[in-house]
Amino acid sequence: MEYQVTSNALAGRVILVTGAGAGIGRQAALSYAEKGATVILLGRTVKKLEAVYDEIDAMGAPQPAIIPLDMLGATRQHYMDMADTIEQQFGRLDGVLHNAGLLGVLSPFDQIDEKSHDDVMQVNVKATMLMTQALLPLLKKSDDARIVFTTSTVGHQGRAYWGSYAISKFATEGMMQVLADEMSDTKVRVNAINPGGTRTSMRASAFPGEDPQTLKTPLDIMPLYIYLMAPEGINEHGQCIDAQPKR
Repeated sequence: MEYQVTSNALAGRVILVTGAGAGIGRQAALSYAEKGATVILLGRTVKKLEAVYDEIDAMGAPQPAIIPLDMLGATRQHYMDMADTIEQQFGRLDGVLHNAGLLGVLSPFDQIDEKSHDDVMQVNVKATMLMTQALLPLLKKSDDARIVFTTSTVGHQGRAYWGSYAISKFATEGMMQVLADEMSDTKVRVNAINPGGTRTSMRASAFPGEDPQTLKTPLDIMPLYIYLMAPEGINEHGQCIDAQPKR
């Protein structure tokens, strides 16, 4: 499917991107800004966020904002405070891309490390839930709000050795479906994207022997990410969409 939007499709929209310092999150932030959005960059490494900020600034896009936050250690109160800050600065929120995630350790099921498992579930599931809870009142103030979760191929078909990560992505798809059902009669559209194999550091960690040149870049898969945040994507709801569908 071709995901076509106008050149300024996101003009006037305020969009939060988690994990915005690198990989798909960084590219999404740049692509959203290029389409006219005011982007809020959330991540744990200020230096990386500042680099993305500078790139957006250099393209003459609306001035972005930076929220340094480590989702591994953040509490409900951190997310409530964050929502207050966004409301004070912008008055509303039109979109959230839940892109931040931990891979954890790939291992046989009987060797899943408890600490690693807890960390993966904390960032990929619990923190994402707490953040969404805190941001929902702001999203409901928008005339056309979007929440986009990030899943994985192993989030709808379990695969050996993917343990905690696969379990967390099954949970993510479930969270998206529950929330989408609850938001059916509102102006909030909720979906999930499975990016597929993409040239990122997380992918390289999972497949160290793979030639990254054989993979799509984050930029290659951006049309879907933009479409789900744009007016053109308003009819998509409760869907888990593959950015690289099997031919």
